[in-house]
Amino acid sequence: MLVPQFWAEGRVQHRQGGKQVTVRRFGWSDTTQAEAQAMADSRAQEALQRLLAGEDLPRREPKRAYNGAQGVPIREEILSRHGETVVTRNSYGARCLNTPNVLFADIDLPDKPPAAFASGAVAIGLLCALGAGWLTHSMTVGIVLTIAAIIGVGPLAASLQRARRRKSDDADTIALARVRAFVAVHPEWNARVYRTPAGLRVLALHQTFDPTDATVAACFRDLGVDKLYALMCFNQACFRARVSPKPWRIGITQHLRPQPGVWPVAPERRATRDLWIEAYETIARAYSSCSFVESLGSGGVHPDAKQVQELHDEFCRATSQLPIA
Repeated sequence: MLVPQFWAEGRVQHRQGGKQVTVRRFGWSDTTQAEAQAMADSRAQEALQRLLAGEDLPRREPKRAYNGAQGVPIREEILSRHGETVVTRNSYGARCLNTPNVLFADIDLPDKPPAAFASGAVAIGLLCALGAGWLTHSMTVGIVLTIAAIIGVGPLAASLQRARRRKSDDADTIALARVRAFVAVHPEWNARVYRTPAGLRVLALHQTFDPTDATVAACFRDLGVDKLYALMCFNQACFRARVSPKPWRIGITQHLRPQPGVWPVAPERRATRDLWIEAYETIARAYSSCSFVESLGSGGVHPDAKQVQELHDEFCRATSQLPIA
């Protein structure tokens, strides 16, 4: 896992056949800005030579925070370091815990039914009834259909909402049963299970893992972990867990400023970013990111995993009983 402190962009140009070729590449360092710049210049020069030799390469490297891209490490603001564990702020403003060897597995479930589903269905029914009355030029038709909509559409929508909620609850039960079955087949495991807004999170405590190891891929497959998350873990050699709420789940509609929220931010724009972060962190204190459900398995604890678990539970407020977001 690599989460650099310093970033730079290198640019080299070459004129050939009356056309100018410009190549840009990023560099990074945990030591100095100058070292990051030297790396960027070197990578840009190397890419130019490969282009001139006939390779099909992009001339400009995209500025991405964390998307599983091969060759470029995690590009996020570092908030704190705890041994090998690094807490960063992601591109939409939430805090994330990054660890090179303590396994997290997030299992996403189908979306929960929206609270306004039934009332929305009633509103649609009323609009249709009024529209029918207008088209037929009959107030009587409109009134009759409106009454029918109130009587019929509301219970129907509520019934559909209950069915969707049961389906969602069933998916949650199935996912938890899958985790329990996995641990039953692997009794050496000690798995700590959390509920997240989107599903479940599993934290392995009994040993550490290499994110690129085949056993991790098999675990992710058996638990039904999101494929994109699994790919990111492999490419970045890193396990990752969001430990503060998603902004839009706590009523913050404005994106992290300035946009895009990829690190680093120009010094003259830091004040705008800091104001957004201050507001976000104030509201986020009233929420947790996940809620502890149960521990499964052997009870064995690796000291590195224990340290990460304590950090995770503190940052997430996993035992606080606060609403999760």
